[in-house]
Formats: sequence, C-alpha cells, structure tokens
Amino acid sequence: MKKVVIATKNRHKFGEIRQIIQPESLGIELVMGGEITDAPAETGKSFFENALIKARHYSEASGLPAIADDSGLIVNFLGQEPGLYSARYAGENATYEDNNRKLLFRLEGFPPERRIAYFICVAVLYLPDGRYFVASGLVNGKIAAQPRGEGGFGYDPIFELPDGRTMAQLSPEEKNRISHRGRAFRRIALFLKSAIREGWI
Repeated sequence: MKKVVIATKNRHKFGEIRQIIQPESLGIELVMGGEITDAPAETGKSFFENALIKARHYSEASGLPAIADDSGLIVNFLGQEPGLYSARYAGENATYEDNNRKLLFRLEGFPPERRIAYFICVAVLYLPDGRYFVASGLVNGKIAAQPRGEGGFGYDPIFELPDGRTMAQLSPEEKNRISHRGRAFRRIALFLKSAIREGWI
C-alpha cells in the first residue's frame, strides 16, 4: 500500500486529517511525520510558505509524498493576531488554554463587531519529484466571551460560528464538514486521487 506522510506530531490534528482524507478509500496509508523526523523551523512569512517548508522537509526526509498545513486564527481588530503565531501566541510552550486565555484577555470588554475572526488553513501536497499542489480553506466567525464545548482542540472552544455554537460544540463530523481544515484537506484529497490515478504516487 502506498504511504503518504502527514507533516505533524500532533495526534489531534493527525486524527482530524485522517477523518477528512479517508485514506482507505484512496488505497493509501497515512504516516505521522513526527514519527519520521523532527519538524523544521517555520521561518516562512505566510501560511503558504510555512506549509511548503514542512511538506518539502517531510517528503525529503522520507522519500514519500507529504502533506503539510499551516493554519491560524485571524482577528482583524488585533492587527491580524494571533496569525502565524497562533500555536504559540502565549509563548513557545503555551498550552491551548494559555493561548485562549491570552486572546480572551486581549478582547475583554470589546463588543461583538470587534471580535470578528476567521480561521484559515493552507495545505500543501508535496511529491518526491518536487511538484506540489496547494489548497486553502476559510471559516468565518467571532471570538466568544468565554470558552464553550468539550470537542475539538486549539481555539475551538472560543471560536463562535454564525449559528451561535463554538467549534468545540460541534460533532467531529460537523466540524470537518465546515472547518477551514476540512475544506482545504478535501481539496488536497482530490489532488491525491488525481496523483494516484496519473501514477505520480
């Protein structure tokens, strides 16, 4: 069975991507990149650059096709924060709760129109021959006044959708259907299918 590397050591993210791509239907096996090599430094100046750096790194380390994404939360009122630093917003070793607390503190007392936000995901499928495919996904919402919900991870408990629920209040299936990562990785799955059909993988 053909193998494709998912460029992460985050088991939550790996599981979510696995659900979205459904590798069995493509006849492939997904491998967690964190079990192959350490992550590269994310020195890019955009989500695309960071995703490309990671996908290329894991593909070259493994000799296999690799998929990477760089995702983030953008609050325009805060000058695009947390942005590229979403995962380490409250510091290099910050937990999800630390990041959420910092963002809620920054927005404390501000009205809903100042709390408008969106999640973005840019994903890259990188092939060993150097070709790559790019897909992106976006979901709009706002930052809730306090965390709600038990599901998901990261900023999900404080990201409120237009229907009033947070991402953490959705079932995994609902979340994958509407999320930024779900939208980007469904497109990547189509690229994968084409690459397999053409014999590039």
